[in-house]
Amino acid sequence: MLASVVWPSVSGHTQSGSIRSSRPEEIEWKVRPAHPDFRLPNVLLVGDSISRDYYPKVKRSLHDEAIVYLLATSASADDPSLSHQLAEFVAKENVRFHVVHFNKGMHGWEYSEDEHRRAFPAFFASIRAMDPGAALVWASATALMADAIGGATNVRVNARNAIALAFMTEAHNTIDYQYALMLEHLNTYQDTEHFNEEGSQIQGRQVAKLIRALLRWAPNLAGLS
Repeated sequence: MLASVVWPSVSGHTQSGSIRSSRPEEIEWKVRPAHPDFRLPNVLLVGDSISRDYYPKVKRSLHDEAIVYLLATSASADDPSLSHQLAEFVAKENVRFHVVHFNKGMHGWEYSEDEHRRAFPAFFASIRAMDPGAALVWASATALMADAIGGATNVRVNARNAIALAFMTEAHNTIDYQYALMLEHLNTYQDTEHFNEEGSQIQGRQVAKLIRALLRWAPNLAGLS
């Protein structure tokens, strides 16, 4: 069981302006460590149910090196409501995040790849705004075992990964190649897109390894109290 505080979903809020184009799926997990050690740097995982599943492994791996938070939501990178969720989370937690590991590629199939390409820079700007000094890691979306109801296919997963990879490479940010990693562990799928405990452990080990390396030089570590 996670030692955490979980808040209810706000992804279904419909407000004025750009939020009218939001297409929410009503799933959210926001996890705050119960007893954070403020002497340690803060790490945030932003993602969906797959991120939620490997979060415990990352938290255990970094238990004496960082405080690990989670914001997992079905709001996709294309959904304008996501920027509000990110800003709300930062305001609620009121801490600096020294590393942000993020992926939002497995939801939002109602949006086209052209919409995804246009939306990704704004999504990245929202991630960057969470803490301008944080080291950032983008994780590629993992493959599907089979095409899913609602428009998810491996052709689309690959297209979205390519869009994000091009942007993140140009921005000189760290890449977590989760797609390639899990192609080597196809026996760990428990359904069309999620992994069993073994698979989530494999993912979490790679996430923790990348974060650990980044914690050595995160630009805003000098501000750690």
